[in-house]
Amino acid sequence: MSFKITKKDKKTKARVGNFKTAHGTIKTPFFMPVVTKGIPKFLSLKDLKEIKTKCFISNSYLLYLKPGTNLLKKTKGYHNFINWKKPIFTDSGGFQLKNPEFFISMNDKGVWFRSPFDGAKHFMSPEKVMETQNIIGSDVAMVLDDMQDANQPREKYTIAVERTIRWAKRALEAHKNKKQKIFGIVQGGVHKDLRQKCAKEMNKLEFDGMAIGGLALGEPKPKMHKAIDYSLEYLDENKIKYLMGVGSPEDIVISIGKGVDCFDSIYPTKMGRHGILFTRKGPLNLKKGKWKDVFEPIEKDCDCPTCKNHTLAYLHHLLRLNEPGAKILLSLHNIRFIHRLLEDARKEIEKGTYDKFQKKFLKEYKI
Repeated sequence: MSFKITKKDKKTKARVGNFKTAHGTIKTPFFMPVVTKGIPKFLSLKDLKEIKTKCFISNSYLLYLKPGTNLLKKTKGYHNFINWKKPIFTDSGGFQLKNPEFFISMNDKGVWFRSPFDGAKHFMSPEKVMETQNIIGSDVAMVLDDMQDANQPREKYTIAVERTIRWAKRALEAHKNKKQKIFGIVQGGVHKDLRQKCAKEMNKLEFDGMAIGGLALGEPKPKMHKAIDYSLEYLDENKIKYLMGVGSPEDIVISIGKGVDCFDSIYPTKMGRHGILFTRKGPLNLKKGKWKDVFEPIEKDCDCPTCKNHTLAYLHHLLRLNEPGAKILLSLHNIRFIHRLLEDARKEIEKGTYDKFQKKFLKEYKI
């Protein structure tokens, strides 16, 4: 088994485990920053290492376009091309279904995408997506799924569930890289019966892990949290669970308590670039003038490079001047904040006190 649960919380469904990949074992629960084109936005891979990032996720469709599979074959994979020795997940490109810059049309055979680089059309089937990820050589490959945006008619989610299940079976048959794990994805919007149906069918298939997709897209938070429950209810407890696209501190803490093991999102870096910083007391808006003469770090106990070296007054100054360097410093803090949050969560689960930790965090984290 690639995933082994080592400790469960006493009162919640939170658990700590070890997820073994071709490039190392990751302790769960963990968070993955998004590295879209081989480098994180406004950061470097060295920065990610410095803030103790254990794994990140990249987009296989964009890597298929540039640098392209021919070049990645020459370097014997993406890890060698970018010189990253730790685990990497790759998304299938399914998220681009909601982006008009990429999405053209879709049928049961696959998806027509547009290249954001030159406007050329590319057809991606479940088989081609697997072939691409096999060449990329990521540690975990995601199947192509039909991901519908929030607040769509029920019929769209019904079609999406059926198509996602069929595509998952085709992806499994096409998957050839034995060193690479493959994850299925549960869709169904916020509809209980559709989520449960998709989870039941996905659970019958020989996936190494299971992902919950199609959430955090604008649906009400209570409905999102229920949809997570509906998805988890029928998934094998002993397989790793991945909640896609969720990156707000409060949602991560709640979802860990439900039994989720890993997360990814652009949310921490996106918020940082817009001057919103994570703290244990809640988000801090650095654009406000009250920070212009506060000569303290964002958080005194934070070990990120930003907090160790700079004050709120200085960061506020850079942000107000629209200096690109501010985006670097604020992104570093927010990612490290999430990593530290999950480090603390793991410790609490191992002590059997996650329920107390979760309640305290949610009480003090003022949105």
